[in-house]
Amino acid sequence: MDTQTEYDVVIVGGSVAGLSAALVLGRSLRRVLVVDSGKPCNRQTPHSHSFMTRDGETPAQLTSLAREQALAYPTVQYLNGRVTTLSKNADGFALTTDSQTRIKARKVLLATGLEDIMSPIDGFAESWGVSVLHCPYCHGYEVRNQPLGVLITGEHTADYVGLIHHWSQNLTLFTNGSATLTDDQRGTISRLNVPIIETPIAQIKHEQGLMNAVMLQDGSQVDLTALFAPVPFRQHSDLAQQLGCTLTSTGLIQVTIVGQTNVPGLFAAGDNSSPMRQLAVASANGVAAGAGINRELVTEEVAVY
Repeated sequence: MDTQTEYDVVIVGGSVAGLSAALVLGRSLRRVLVVDSGKPCNRQTPHSHSFMTRDGETPAQLTSLAREQALAYPTVQYLNGRVTTLSKNADGFALTTDSQTRIKARKVLLATGLEDIMSPIDGFAESWGVSVLHCPYCHGYEVRNQPLGVLITGEHTADYVGLIHHWSQNLTLFTNGSATLTDDQRGTISRLNVPIIETPIAQIKHEQGLMNAVMLQDGSQVDLTALFAPVPFRQHSDLAQQLGCTLTSTGLIQVTIVGQTNVPGLFAAGDNSSPMRQLAVASANGVAAGAGINRELVTEEVAVY
């Protein structure tokens, strides 16, 4: 890697949002470098759904084809690595990777995704994305009408139970300890005939991520096919914070419709800045950001004529 080369755009993150932006920018004749560490949050997920023409393919298949198509454009390059530092200067941006490669760019797109914070329950992390699930639109059809569980507590409990109940009425709510439910929440859950189990969970019994039961600390078990569990998350990278990006109340990077952050020249797209964590949405965000970045570059170039 020539550390003196200045790219029009460096895209940090080579999954769906980043590669969608790379495709748009490659077709816009821009010199682009995609830097990716190869650790997407959906790497354990066996199949991806609700992505038109690619329903049911693995995330790895999707990104492999997307990378191949983006790199077919001669101005797009790819670097395996992790960007560790990002700074802004008068000429644009300076980036450093974990291999101490230094890169310069006029614009930067953060497509760095989110990191899900796993519950410490034994078997939870191993089953994540396989049978411990967060999105019914991604996975609900495959487990429809099967014995399912919901692991959640707090103000959104009844709403989430109602959502999952749409895919299966054979449903159990686990609060993993004393439930903090209002009378209205309990009433809603009761009307849906969903039992509430407050006994703490000891273990998710599974075989290679495919669960068959939830083991409780009192020694009992509940046989299940899948457990829906919305987990907290954090930014997968601290690069946005390094430059002082504004975050939303839920911890996402605040952006405009084309992905512009509050830092001039710095864009974000995909899960790190969108509440809708689906491949189709991430791809659309990447396309919008790619077009927004190119438009900004064109405006700057026209101004010097």
